[in-house]
Amino acid sequence: MLENIILGLLMEGTMSGYDLKKNIDSSVGTFYTASYGSLYPALKRLSDKELVSLTETDNSKNKKLYTLLPSGQKHFLDWLAGPSQGGRNEQLIRIFFYDYLDEETRQLRLGEYLFKTEQEIRTLETVQGIVAEELKHLPNPGDYHYRLSVLSYGLKHFEMEKQWLKDIKERKDLKHDESAK
Repeated sequence: MLENIILGLLMEGTMSGYDLKKNIDSSVGTFYTASYGSLYPALKRLSDKELVSLTETDNSKNKKLYTLLPSGQKHFLDWLAGPSQGGRNEQLIRIFFYDYLDEETRQLRLGEYLFKTEQEIRTLETVQGIVAEELKHLPNPGDYHYRLSVLSYGLKHFEMEKQWLKDIKERKDLKHDESAK
């Protein structure tokens, strides 16, 4: 995952490891964290695979600069356009970079994510129905308040996610986007 994040950030231009870490922290850092201890080995792997180039500067800091190569751009765009294989964090990282995709591919992938989210909602609604029936037969159903609150959280979370996906598919609720007005 980190390698794809690095490639995506390098789509913006050449960066040092420090710049990449700073960009990760201030962008996808809400749902993905990377340490310098994982960043530099990932950069080395990308360099070894000839997806990025490495330039060492001669200044007093001996800074290394990383540049995305055409093979790295292709690798990144192929990953980005493909179906998600991971969990929610991978999906959010992909969506973060969706501006690099064509509209048809974006809509296809967002539709798949929406479908999965709707499946999660149906599953939790089924569980909620089963639990409601079981609670009728318990002497103190209130003793399960906190356990049930987590089920409620899950449903509310997926409903929010479903609405968010619908909004971004339709380009609604983008306060920074003048066309959304």
